[in-house]
Amino acid sequence: MKCDAKFVYSEDLLTYQFGTEHPFNQQRIKMTKELLEAEGILTDTEIVEPRMATEEELLLVHTSEYVDVIQKASKEKIDSEKFLNYGIGTEDTPIFPGMHDASRLLVGSSLTAVDQVMSGEARHALNLGGGLHHGFPNKASGFCIYNDAAVAIQYIRKNYNLRVLYVDTDAHHGDGVQNIFYNDPNVCTLSIHETGRYLFPGTGQVHERGVQAGYGYSFNVPVDAFTEDESFIEMYESSLIKVMNYFQPDIIISQNGADAHCYDPLTHLCSTMQTFEFIPKLAHQLAHDYCDGKWIALGGGGYDIWRVVPRAWAQIWSVMQTDTTFQGTLPIEWIKRWEKQSPVSLPHSWHDDEGIYPPIPRKEEITEKNKRTLDILLQYTKNQDKFHNQF
Repeated sequence: MKCDAKFVYSEDLLTYQFGTEHPFNQQRIKMTKELLEAEGILTDTEIVEPRMATEEELLLVHTSEYVDVIQKASKEKIDSEKFLNYGIGTEDTPIFPGMHDASRLLVGSSLTAVDQVMSGEARHALNLGGGLHHGFPNKASGFCIYNDAAVAIQYIRKNYNLRVLYVDTDAHHGDGVQNIFYNDPNVCTLSIHETGRYLFPGTGQVHERGVQAGYGYSFNVPVDAFTEDESFIEMYESSLIKVMNYFQPDIIISQNGADAHCYDPLTHLCSTMQTFEFIPKLAHQLAHDYCDGKWIALGGGGYDIWRVVPRAWAQIWSVMQTDTTFQGTLPIEWIKRWEKQSPVSLPHSWHDDEGIYPPIPRKEEITEKNKRTLDILLQYTKNQDKFHNQF
């Protein structure tokens, strides 16, 4: 199935940078773009320049006080304690010159993706610069200053009045997006992530279901540490199919963090490229089944920028374009382009070799624990269906 898709990109997206020693490195976007070009599947006609988000658009989610603080911090020469209450100037989210413009460009890039899909220019749009899902209305968190995904969702709600399903497969719980729409019955959030017992932000338990009118529209599948492909894919597939059928969305926004991979230095999951090939294929299929193809995919976490992120994110574009994933070997010119800079040996294949991590002794226990979590979530949807049917 060949679909019209747009790839949102500009070199300016790389200006969102906390420093050379910080794990969040937007060079991964450029590496992914060049990998796709080397494969001959991305051309200039499919690339769309992002626009800046306006202040009015930022205020769809963030408070004016917070936006003012970010603007002031962008001009400060030294980090100041007065900014700590707003989540910036921390080790996770340090202040950097020009951070306001760099951050609102990431928001604008997600809005550009929305505009492409909603104008009919494309069925799908990919913005790898977005997916900063930890941002709160008045506070930065976890490398995220403005929450582009939440702004994009509010933008869709305000301008198009569509029911939005937000699907988050980052290893870290999508706490900011969930929080912002926790009482909204027109936005359903589904997050499949590593349990918060050992990992930031510590939220995303299965019983977090929403409040008031939004009760029943937040879903969480916290998987155990050291979860492998088979179990992660089962959790994702079963929960997404059930939630799609339950919520009946008009459009899908997916956050595609690549930090569930076993190589990722910040998490404890054991996925391989098998998981990152499956994730976009199911999202693509369900977007066509339920939403006339309306699907916007964002980036997110992913901190092994050499061996993991470019391959994982390139598969999203391949699925958007052809409904298939890349197979075989990586383009040799791409490997030669980046291997001199890489501190690790670059992979030569789209797939991971077997045995790239040690056997997991608790595999059966982990798989069974994840199934129990899934059973709870599926029971919630069943009970909620009964509740809705009473009215």
